[in-house]
Amino acid sequence: MKKPQSSRTVLIPIVLALFVTLVGSLFGSALASAQPPPPSGQNYSIATDTTFAPFEFQDEQGKLVGIDMDLLAAIAADQGFTYNVEQVGFDTALQGVTSGQFNGMIAGMSITDARKATFDFSDPYFDSGVQMAILESNNDIEGYEDLRGKSVAVKNGTEGATFATSIADQYGFTIRSFDDSATMFEEVRTGNSAAAFEDYPVLAYGITQGNGFKTVTEKESGASYGFAVAKGTNAELLQQFNTGLANLRESGQYDDILDTYLSAEASTSDTSIPGLIASSWQLLLKGLWLTVVLTVISIAIALVLGAIFGLFRVSSNIVLRGIGTTYVDIFRGTPLLVQAFFIYFGVPAALNFQMSAFTAGIITLSLNAGAYMAEIVRGGILAVDKGQMEASRSLGISYLKSMRRVVMPQAIRTMIPSYINQFVITLKDTSLLSVIGLAELTQTGRLIIARNFESFNMWLIIGVMYFIIIMALTKLSNRLEKRINK
Repeated sequence: MKKPQSSRTVLIPIVLALFVTLVGSLFGSALASAQPPPPSGQNYSIATDTTFAPFEFQDEQGKLVGIDMDLLAAIAADQGFTYNVEQVGFDTALQGVTSGQFNGMIAGMSITDARKATFDFSDPYFDSGVQMAILESNNDIEGYEDLRGKSVAVKNGTEGATFATSIADQYGFTIRSFDDSATMFEEVRTGNSAAAFEDYPVLAYGITQGNGFKTVTEKESGASYGFAVAKGTNAELLQQFNTGLANLRESGQYDDILDTYLSAEASTSDTSIPGLIASSWQLLLKGLWLTVVLTVISIAIALVLGAIFGLFRVSSNIVLRGIGTTYVDIFRGTPLLVQAFFIYFGVPAALNFQMSAFTAGIITLSLNAGAYMAEIVRGGILAVDKGQMEASRSLGISYLKSMRRVVMPQAIRTMIPSYINQFVITLKDTSLLSVIGLAELTQTGRLIIARNFESFNMWLIIGVMYFIIIMALTKLSNRLEKRINK
């Protein structure tokens, strides 16, 4: 009589085959979406900030505009090259250029000696300066000496942050740092900080748009802005920028671009909730759609990963169990932001290829959610009484068939609520992918706020949209659970 195959003999080749197939598909997708660096002088990938009006921001149609964007477009037309703009945020742009993800960056970047060690800069295209701003209703602060014992808000990496740091001890105030200008201004509106230090053109533009602030100090001298490439790279692009900039100055087009934004009159757009919805609904739906797409694709992959590594975790084979434990520990034990940066910047830099932000986002969310799914699978299997498997095996049914026909149907009933909960968590985690330039729903809200400075109403709209979709998922999970239990 033929002996039934052991669980180890059956399980090992199956799970290894599934694992190899899945990993191959993931990296195949990443490499397929990767684009080699463009030939010099043909097409360039240029990184920029997300919210730094009037240098870069989105208008009501979702088009990226501003001084930097208009200058770049005019220089490209003058020099005959093409480019793609990646709106990823200032800190991410810095990392992307140094890691080779982008050919250059233009984001109101101050030319400093420290940065010259890492970047090569163009000729200065704007001479900046720093001012302090407070709320229009604040009559208590007239200068730096009135900041003693208070907090001030700054944006990371700006001249305003550098200047505030240089005088903080002298005037006795503390500094709170933020990633974007809109959040920095909101910090002052809430009263948690008394003032904001920012580059004067940014403050001037915000005041003309009715953001409720005023300046109370003279402009302090600051560094100049420059277009940047990684040290020792893209020399031709840098030369094209310099030549084009000189031509724009000579023709007068440079002054016209500056006047378009720095001489703008106050905005008269409707910033009420109905007005914001009317002017931004297309952008919001686009952001919501990207959020849903990222979530659905990532959860689909995570379900497979969770099943594979969940089976690894309960395997009697010490090697498979070790692989499953290592995977779960790594992706549950590190922050999602760190994983996103590592996959988007670290892996391509180490393997010398480029990866799209969308692909990096999918891989990050899938691997992260897969680790939690694996624990859900493990918990569901262990929740089934061991006697079920023993009884099935005693009847001569193979391990694999017993798992598929006896254990898993019972385990799935236990796992469904946790699966839906992980779906909701992953949907909310998509907001963290804005750090690599994905304009999902939360990031879309930030971009709109950067244009109109209406934080409360916009975050209320975003919150309602998340609430509706999450409640719909919750109701769906409840109905699905009831149907399965019947």
